[in-house]
Amino acid sequence: MMRRRTTLLTGCTALVLALGATACGGDPVSAGGGDKALDGQTVTVAGVWTGTEQKNFQKVLDAFTEKTGAKTTFVSTGDNVSTVVGSKIEGGNAPDVVMVPQVGVLKQFAQKGWLKPLSATARKSVDANFAPVWKNYGSVDDTLYGLYFKAAHKSTVWYSPDALTQAGVEPPKSYDDLLKAGRTVSDSGLAAFSVAGQDGWTLTDWFENVYLSQAGPEKYDALATHQLKWTDASVVKALTTLGELFKDKQLIAGGQKGALNTDFPGSVEKVFGPKPEAGMVYEGDFVAGVAKDQFGRKIGEDADFFPFPAVGAGKPPVVSGGDAAVVLKDGKSQKAGMALLEYLATPEAAAVWAEAGGFLSPNKNVDLASYGDDVTRETAKSLVAAGDSVRFDMSDQAPAAFGGTKGAGEWKLLQDFLRDPSNPKGTAAKLEAAAAKAYEGQG
Repeated sequence: MMRRRTTLLTGCTALVLALGATACGGDPVSAGGGDKALDGQTVTVAGVWTGTEQKNFQKVLDAFTEKTGAKTTFVSTGDNVSTVVGSKIEGGNAPDVVMVPQVGVLKQFAQKGWLKPLSATARKSVDANFAPVWKNYGSVDDTLYGLYFKAAHKSTVWYSPDALTQAGVEPPKSYDDLLKAGRTVSDSGLAAFSVAGQDGWTLTDWFENVYLSQAGPEKYDALATHQLKWTDASVVKALTTLGELFKDKQLIAGGQKGALNTDFPGSVEKVFGPKPEAGMVYEGDFVAGVAKDQFGRKIGEDADFFPFPAVGAGKPPVVSGGDAAVVLKDGKSQKAGMALLEYLATPEAAAVWAEAGGFLSPNKNVDLASYGDDVTRETAKSLVAAGDSVRFDMSDQAPAAFGGTKGAGEWKLLQDFLRDPSNPKGTAAKLEAAAAKAYEGQG
């Protein structure tokens, strides 16, 4: 459905700060400041979004058109962005802008020489509106290519308030309390967790939250770049911790077999659908969109979240994902494409999608009032407040062969571990073998 799914002052002051000398009523992305400076130009944008996400992003593109006169065309790539974009470049039909959902893919595009560095105007906006960590994730070899427009907060555990109330448990503050609360929920008649084991990417997210909290950000960064081997004791420890949950049939709806037959939308349905089977589902903030749009749940009343709790003596993790806008050198409307990125870097652009729903911005100057409900506001606030302690989804930073391919690499090996979590050390060795091969293949 959605792979990885892939804030506080606004108004004139923020826009002037972000865009230099531009007056608030003027056109921040028009070259020379004239009205509709991009009339007659068309920007082609490629990205993974379909359905509601595509429709809501189109509202942002329409606002850009209203501001600049440039028309836009959106092309949905499906999950395999790099293959689709590569074939379009080879065919002489490159889009102008690509919304890239993985750090590893952005790096790949830059190393192939496909990307234009961000303009001075866009760089100023990034410096004014984003924590440095987002600039780092958008840069390759100290050159800024990517503007993070949409983010995911992937350290949220979603629950049915009714289920927790009936079990007499409060949202837990530690991982041990999470398992304890889960067993109490289970005793009350519902399984504790719905786990989407059919989609391997959800299992990577489970691992990353446990690992970031338990091992800390420095080791997380080292493992994400394969400077630390997957056979490290910290990895074995995190797998052992995760295995406690995976092997406990009382905690997982349908047990391990049921989890391996449940995809991400199905995992949300098991908590928020018409026939609940579990009290909680771990995944990113985008769970709310599925619960609301597909199952009619009112966010904050019928569906709520608590932060992924701290593991052991560690701090609560904040793992994120996101979609970065990049400009391709082979695009036919590079000037208009860069103008779109300059617009996307403003709080104004983010507010358009924030009002439509199903969206978080890493832009710290987006007015929280732009978000349509209190729960989304709290999620956005948490993401921005984390500042540089945010860590990008580890598997999204890896070569796709290891961290982003169905039935292979980390996705498959963690599915195997869910099926049989009895040998964390053996799983770590297999993960290291797969990672070494993928990173070597990356060059």
